[in-house]
Amino acid sequence: MSQLTILPLLPLLFGAVIAMLAGLWRSAASQITAVVSTSLALVASVVGLVTVVTDGPLSYDMGGWPPPVGIEYVLDPLSAFLATIVALIGLLVVCYPVDAAFDLRPAKGTPLYPLVLLLLTGLMGVMLSGDLFHLFVFLEIYAISTYGLVSLGGDKGTFAALRYLLLGTVGSGLYLLGVGFLYFTTGTLNMADMAQTLPAIADSPTVLGAMALIVTGLGLKMALFPLHVWLPDAHSYSPPGVAALLAAVQVKAGAYGLIRILFDVFGPAYTGGTGLPVSAALTYFGLAGIVVGSWLAIRQVDIKRLLAYSTVAQLGYIGVGIGLATPRALIGALLHVLSHALMKSGLFLVAGGIIQRTGIKSIPRFSGLGKVMPWTMGGFAIAALSMVGIPPTAGFFSKFYLIWGAIDVGNWLVAVVVVLSSLLTLVYFLRLFERIFVVTPQEDVVRDATEPSWRVIATVMVLAVLIALVGIFNGVLVSHVLEPIATRMLG
Repeated sequence: MSQLTILPLLPLLFGAVIAMLAGLWRSAASQITAVVSTSLALVASVVGLVTVVTDGPLSYDMGGWPPPVGIEYVLDPLSAFLATIVALIGLLVVCYPVDAAFDLRPAKGTPLYPLVLLLLTGLMGVMLSGDLFHLFVFLEIYAISTYGLVSLGGDKGTFAALRYLLLGTVGSGLYLLGVGFLYFTTGTLNMADMAQTLPAIADSPTVLGAMALIVTGLGLKMALFPLHVWLPDAHSYSPPGVAALLAAVQVKAGAYGLIRILFDVFGPAYTGGTGLPVSAALTYFGLAGIVVGSWLAIRQVDIKRLLAYSTVAQLGYIGVGIGLATPRALIGALLHVLSHALMKSGLFLVAGGIIQRTGIKSIPRFSGLGKVMPWTMGGFAIAALSMVGIPPTAGFFSKFYLIWGAIDVGNWLVAVVVVLSSLLTLVYFLRLFERIFVVTPQEDVVRDATEPSWRVIATVMVLAVLIALVGIFNGVLVSHVLEPIATRMLG
């Protein structure tokens, strides 16, 4: 059964190579390969999640070399949960029509889907790695593929990719430097082995410096405020399918790394207090990101830029949940990882359908879209209501657990900001709803528009249904998956 640990990764890795070769023959064959690969990865992830929830964690020693000398892959409820999200969103994006998702029809040999599969491979590797340096390798794999995908957005996309490359390199360097400090101090890179060594030297300046470097590096990868400066342009100027991947799963790799390293590797050195205010920093920078991101989203007139700044705010919720370091707050953060992945991928993919049909990106020109695209805009409405936090959608319950976790530790500021931020989110989505569903069409390009293809509608509807189901059945997900994760990490 230990081989199950790496099964979610292998279809994506080999699929990237096969998709490249298939694309040399016919571009459509590359997309078919991507669909098959992500489908297999999703099946393996779901089977792995059910297995580890029922029977406990699994591990796989790469090349037969046991840890701490060899590289270890670990599949536990946390990694399996995130792996399932990565594979699910990846499958929906590669199933989306290529011209709506990527603003182009790739010619033979264009490495579009190989880059997508390489991005998903890197993300999946981050989730499964049990070795700090190996995690760095996968961080770089997904980052390199991201640079190429963002640059598909034309001149502005190329500039955004360059900015992300520069800042992403800084984040990777900080993370690697922190890992180096830990290696020099503990003599190991294996997460489980290091976790046994660190409690005895938790107050060491080297360990504290390593913690600061790693948190800063991963915070930059996660685009946690104020380290988010690369995100708005990268999401705004990249094609909608790329933006969906970035917002839904790519930035969550940094969040996963923070959760795994802070709670599993540092453990009591983080949650027990060391004089290094990492917990407070994550909490209050997260709160600042919620407010600033929501305020800047209100001021946008471009739909993709609005969604990009909204992502800054939504990542703030996750940062707050990690910073509070209570079981309920961590449940809220993990549930928001899932709910935001569903919501934001749906919103960006709807934006792609609108742009494909009308060429419109400016919100004031959206007047009447709900009358000509009722199914597509209906899915948009469900995702938007979940972003606001309207019950019984998924977004309501993730915010509910965050508020509950804040009340547990008497941090009423967090509770107030989460509630007020929902009102700010309601402001910019109400403006959209008025344009889309109330105002009559003002332009011929809107009056003449029709629903996008059935693949667009099907993808959006799947996401809308999942948003509703995660909300309605959140209790099952929390009790069987998220609560055991939070209890094991935080007691």
